[in-house]
Amino acid sequence: MLNNVLTTDGFYFCTDYDLTHTLQRLANTSPDFQEMSLLERADQRFVWNANLLRELAAEPELHRFALPIVHGFIVMKPCRINGKIFEWILISRRSCFRAGVRYYVRGIDSEGHAANFVETEQIVLYEGAKASFVQTRGSMPFYWSQRPNLKYKPKPIISKTTSHLDGFQRHFDSQLLIYGKQTLLNLVNQKGSEKPLEQAFAKMVAGVNNGMLNYIAFDFHKECSQMRWDRLQILVDVVAETQDEYSYFMVNLDGRVLAQQKGVFRSNCMDCLDRTNVIQSLLARRSLQSQLQRMGVLNVGQRLEEQADFEKIYKNAWADNANACAVQYAGTGALKTDFTRTGKRTHWGLLMDGWNSMIRYYKNNFSDGFRQDSIDLFLGNFVIDESDAPGPLRVQKDWKFLTLPIIMLVAFSMCIVCLLMAGDTWTETFAYVMFWGACSAITATIILFNGQDFVDAPKLVHKEKMD
Repeated sequence: MLNNVLTTDGFYFCTDYDLTHTLQRLANTSPDFQEMSLLERADQRFVWNANLLRELAAEPELHRFALPIVHGFIVMKPCRINGKIFEWILISRRSCFRAGVRYYVRGIDSEGHAANFVETEQIVLYEGAKASFVQTRGSMPFYWSQRPNLKYKPKPIISKTTSHLDGFQRHFDSQLLIYGKQTLLNLVNQKGSEKPLEQAFAKMVAGVNNGMLNYIAFDFHKECSQMRWDRLQILVDVVAETQDEYSYFMVNLDGRVLAQQKGVFRSNCMDCLDRTNVIQSLLARRSLQSQLQRMGVLNVGQRLEEQADFEKIYKNAWADNANACAVQYAGTGALKTDFTRTGKRTHWGLLMDGWNSMIRYYKNNFSDGFRQDSIDLFLGNFVIDESDAPGPLRVQKDWKFLTLPIIMLVAFSMCIVCLLMAGDTWTETFAYVMFWGACSAITATIILFNGQDFVDAPKLVHKEKMD
């Protein structure tokens, strides 16, 4: 189980740089903070090996051997525009609080930690000057679930028994403290099963009535239907003034702070993967355009989109970022990466999205329970009972689990055999095919009706549930 976590790509460490903090947070620290070891001063949200280091953490003299490990994605690229070479870096830090897999971890927990929360920082280094732009993503911050049940898209359920506002308030109290103002970009569908989630999010933002929170709903799929991906510019234009107000972080060669980022865009879709990444890449490019002009890399009037070599590096890196976050949360690469890589939606991209969706369906239903248990064990969310009690992983499946799939398989096989080996008359063949077809259809319906009994569900009792 530990190997299952460790063989997932995206673990990073550094011996002389604090990967858990943004440039702006590092610049606004005290001399005492600078003297602390990387382990002591790390942002605990992003230290994935905190549980494994707990014994070393208790011994200060061993801290230099105990390096925090972040999970997510990092790319560093030397780039050239107008003959000027600069370093372009993209860092995505996944939170280890409320960590897990796509359908088993949604919404928030009682502490206000959101599922699949990721802080993404884009950094530029040029001749001693540094600039960074930070965005966040995270599951819609109230209590909702979407448990797999063999259906392609399980219906999301909003909890009716919990007070959402407490957790919601906790989440944003923490976010406002760390990042300042928040513009919440909700990219879910405003019809069908996603509509109640959008309405609940909007209602809660209105309920807290906090001037620091700005909510914008943008129906990504409706706006971009029929391959009209140019319409994403509508959202970028809507938030342009806010983005200018939030600014970005920048220091010059002498270490003097020229600009501070005063707020972040917190984007989400259902999974906070595919749609979210597309929008984040567009906002990050707009920020980068301003930073490079201010640093003197881009000339006045020049646009990043016209720099073909850099655009290729930029788009591929953001697509790789989407893939890394998607593999870690959903089990497959991201969807819609053809647009991120090329700026266009292609038919080949649609085919690849279909293939990835099929793999996601299989993994989410038949292997994610084990993956969720592995993550909980790795992070210390599950505490092993060392008594002689039966192991929690050995759960006896009931008779339905084996019997019904075998009956369906036999009935379907007989249906095919009857079609291939026609009887003496057409009526006889039709009767046999109808009988076996009906048997397989009825069995399949019963399996779907009891879908949650057939999926691979987590077996370990989570520490939060025990409390």
